[in-house]
Formats: sequence, structure tokens, C-alpha cells
Amino acid sequence: MQKKPLEGIRILDLSRLLPGPLATMFLADMGAEVIKIENPAQPDYVRNFPPVYEAEGKEFSANYLAFNRSKKSLTLDYTQSAGKEIFWQLLKTADVVVEQFRPGYLDKLGIGYSEASKINEKIIYVSITGYGQTGTYSHLAGHDLNYLSHSGVLSLIGEAGKAPSLPAVQLADIAGGSYMAIIGTLAALQARIHTHKGQHVDVSMTEGIMPLLMVPFTHYQATKQAQRRGETPLAGMFPNYNVYMCKDGKYISFAALEPKFWIKFCNVVQKPEFLGFAMPQDTKQMQQNKATLQAFFLTQDREYWLQLGKEHDLLISPVYEIDEIEKDMHLQERNMFLTLKHPQIGDITTLGFPIKFSETPASPTHIAPELGENSFEILQSLGFSIDEIENLKAQKVI
Repeated sequence: MQKKPLEGIRILDLSRLLPGPLATMFLADMGAEVIKIENPAQPDYVRNFPPVYEAEGKEFSANYLAFNRSKKSLTLDYTQSAGKEIFWQLLKTADVVVEQFRPGYLDKLGIGYSEASKINEKIIYVSITGYGQTGTYSHLAGHDLNYLSHSGVLSLIGEAGKAPSLPAVQLADIAGGSYMAIIGTLAALQARIHTHKGQHVDVSMTEGIMPLLMVPFTHYQATKQAQRRGETPLAGMFPNYNVYMCKDGKYISFAALEPKFWIKFCNVVQKPEFLGFAMPQDTKQMQQNKATLQAFFLTQDREYWLQLGKEHDLLISPVYEIDEIEKDMHLQERNMFLTLKHPQIGDITTLGFPIKFSETPASPTHIAPELGENSFEILQSLGFSIDEIENLKAQKVI
């Protein structure tokens, strides 16, 4: 049986909602033992978020199930002294702690990195916040929209002359939070091999999203000309790099950016008069050329253009709606849609693991756990008797 990349790594997951849980879910898919720790009185808020699956008279949050597969669940009130002692015992066995409270919160509870490193000098704390552990904004509350705004990313999303458009997906939470937390975790684990010490990894979602600005920021530094919405080359300026509606009302993306692809397209569709459309010198001509191309794409249904694109390699892709993506043969072949079996709900389709390893493949192991599902198992592994565990439960420590 093939091993997974992170087998043997134990992660204590104190995070809630989206950024931390998604990061630890992927780490669990890669083989880490992730113990999701929730206060029994205040569990992860996402457990109560709609939409829900209904089965056997109970409701199950679809988002909780989506963000927490492959993990174990331990209920633990680490604000109580007994709960804190259990946390320290677990910490001695752990490699990583992932948390996303405001800076200083865990320090006030007495379980922050400074105290933890005294108990386990190899422990790695990964802290995900909106603005980082230090700096003027560090203690401000925020959401994805705030971080996109502060980073400068939001200013470039949308059409020229109109207000910025709100993206329908959580860019800062996932790209700036989840992905950067995974990178930070893996890098700190690698560093520990050489230093034999852990460290505190400070993940700011605002800073994590800023590399998406690399091209426009570099343009500004070189020219001192700040690009605005709709003015960047790849945001709808060029007729040959744009989105077009087809005859059936569906959309395609067309990305014949390099001259060789544009020339090939013009030849394939037998439109030599289009050859000069790609890089016009003035904005008015660009708009006219885009309008001409739009009228041309409206002559056929989406499927016609997709087949033509595949046949001649024309960089034409479907703009899928959410209810279309799981029908895509390529994504199916790449195992990006998986079915996990829930004991009450039955089969649940979820997104697969996006990185493919040739020797140590990653994949989900089981559905997201019920609240406290593994509490007895975990505490018994620490040496607690059944009576002691029942007593902790009666005291609402677990």
C-alpha cells in the first residue's frame, strides 16, 4: 500500500470557517493526522451554515462536510485548566498547530506559541489572520472583501469606468489564507529537519493575495503608470483575449494571445480581414474589433466553437457554469470529483485533491467527522481511563 506524503505528521487544528479548515483538509488528504479541536460550547461556526443535507431527522452542513474530510474530531474546552492540560499533552505529540484567532488571543489563554515552544521546542504554529501578527492593522476584524481591498487586487476587477466587481469566490481566504498556510506549514517542516526547532509561521491573507498583483505592480514600478480596471492587457482590452457569447446564449473564452495562434484562427475560420484586429493602436478601434468578433461568434452555438478549437488548437474554452463542471470529461479523468459515503446522507460528491503525486498519491480517507467523534479514542491514546473521560465530559471539558 502506497504511503502518502505527510504520513507521520500530527496537526492540531484550532481553526474555524474556511481558510484554516481548507488548508488542514488538504494536509490531511496528504496523509497528516489532523485533529480538529473544537470547544464543545462553541464549535466551528460553519457547522450551522446553510446549505444543509437533511437525513434521518438531522441537518448536516454541506460546507462543514466539504472543508473537514479526512480529519479526526476532538471536543476540548482549552479555556479551562483541565482542558489546557489535555492540550499540552497533545502538543507534546504534535508537529503543527494551525489557528486563525486574532493576534494575541491564544497568548491570553496561555497556549500561544511562546508557551508552547517551551513544552515542545519542535512545535510549529501556523497563524492565519487578515493582516498578520504585527503592524497597524493587525488587530482589525475583516473578511475576504476587506483583504482584497487593502491588497489592491479588488481595484483591478471589473470593467473600465464602473465600480469594482466583487468576485464570487473567496480569493483572499483561499489563495491568500489556505494555500499560503499549506506552503508555510510544509516549508517549516522542511526547515525543522535542519534546525531541529519549530517556529511561528505568520500568514496574512492580505499579503498572501498580493502576489496576484505581480504583473500590474511590476508595470507600475517600471513605468510609473498605474493600470486601472479594464486597462490591463489581459482584462478584456484585447479582442483576441476575451469572453464571447455564442448563438445558444452560452459563453466561450478565447485566448489567441500570441500572433501564431491568432493567425491560425483567422486562417481556420477563413477571415483574413480579421488579421489586423489583434493589436489595434486606439481604444475605439479595439471596441469595434471586439464587436465584430462578438457578432461572428454569435453565428454558431458554443459546441461548434469548442469542437473547432479542439480540432485546430485555437485556445477556445467553455465558460462553464457551476452545474456543468462535473460533466467535463478531462476533469473526471483527473479525479477532480470524488464521491464519499456519509452514514446518514449517503453519497456526497466533493472536489478532489488538486496535486497529483506519482509515488505518494494523496486522497481523502473519510467523510468529515461528527463533533467529538474521536474524543474517546484520542484521550485514551494519551492514557486517560474511561471513567476519567466520562468525568471530563460531565464537566464539559470535552
